[in-house]
Amino acid sequence: MPKSRPEKFKKRDSTPIEQRIGTFVQRNSRNGYFTKVGTIQQKFRISEERTWEIVGMLLSDGTLESTHDRNTGEMKLCEMDHTRKIIGQTRKRKRGGDENLPSQCHPPGSRTQEPRSGQDKIGKY
Repeated sequence: MPKSRPEKFKKRDSTPIEQRIGTFVQRNSRNGYFTKVGTIQQKFRISEERTWEIVGMLLSDGTLESTHDRNTGEMKLCEMDHTRKIIGQTRKRKRGGDENLPSQCHPPGSRTQEPRSGQDKIGKY
């Protein structure tokens, strides 16, 4: 007797979770971002204990390195030898970007203050 609803099977990736997490962190590093340990737990839907086991393994392998957020104290991961580069890119993003990019908000000359209407005539007569 056929069932009224067909069962759906989730396609499983044959790559081990450790390798997928390592690849994820490395990809974020190359794009200029740290990966918080809490993000790994949420994205890959694994327990906190398992997350820390995998992070410890990746750190001890020398694949990744870690730093801590100054405000929250949370551990952030990145690819080996990318910490300073990512910190620099983060500071640049917070400062407002690259000076070589065209400014869309303030075109050249728009920051100069022009006199209000009527003020240019005061004192000239």
